[in-house]
Amino acid sequence: MSEIETVTEHRSFNGIQGFYRHSSASCGGPMRFAVYQPPQAALRACPVLYFLAGLTCTEETATIKAGAQRVAAELGLMLVMPDTSPRDTGIEGATGDWEFGEGAGFYVDATQAPWSSRFRMHSYVADELPALLARHFPVELERSGICGHSMGGHGALTIALKHPERYRSVSAFAPIVAPTQVPWGRKALPRYLGADPAAWAAYDACELVRERTFGGEILIDQGEADKFLAEQLRPELFDQACAESGQALQLRRHAGYDHSYWFIASLIEDHLRHHARALEA
Repeated sequence: MSEIETVTEHRSFNGIQGFYRHSSASCGGPMRFAVYQPPQAALRACPVLYFLAGLTCTEETATIKAGAQRVAAELGLMLVMPDTSPRDTGIEGATGDWEFGEGAGFYVDATQAPWSSRFRMHSYVADELPALLARHFPVELERSGICGHSMGGHGALTIALKHPERYRSVSAFAPIVAPTQVPWGRKALPRYLGADPAAWAAYDACELVRERTFGGEILIDQGEADKFLAEQLRPELFDQACAESGQALQLRRHAGYDHSYWFIASLIEDHLRHHARALEA
């Protein structure tokens, strides 16, 4: 079998929307991902934007619901949407709870058994997937951006802050910015990473940005009607941390918008143009 298997490919805005699977070393088994190749990819290598989805989502969620392909085709951006965790792991407790396990990998490299054998989404997104793309798609990895929603916004922020040399741009929709301080993170991080709060802090955007900054401006959009805003998301904490460290941040709040992909679809063009400006610079 070839290194990647094509599940389906579809013509979209004169480009190709594809869904693929492969055997992942990082995650110890099969993984799925989606790639949109804009029409420019038929002629030259293109800059790449990763979109990390949130809790309960798959590689199909943002690909189908965000409506990003039209503008990506205009801008010549390749879009990459990985799954949010390994699947069919057979690990007891990995299914049945939408806030933890399969569909809820939190973009960390788990250190605790049994999770450490399969749940290594940080290494998958930051290391393995880009290398795989470089072998099979016309991508310019030196021009990479990363974006995400909710848990995926947490992933995008922490991966960019941990590897600022690999990404020219970062943005997020309604991200979990302080998982060490909110119920979602306090539920997942100890199980993946153990009891030491210092291990959790290594995957907390507020803690990371106090130690190191990202070279460009971070863009965050947050809906004011988001039911998770006050308890789980708390963007004001990241705003404060960025102010303390001198990190350039554009935090925009939007009246009436909730946590859904209707919010993302309404603003995805702004994010794609934000990334395109940085990737073309």
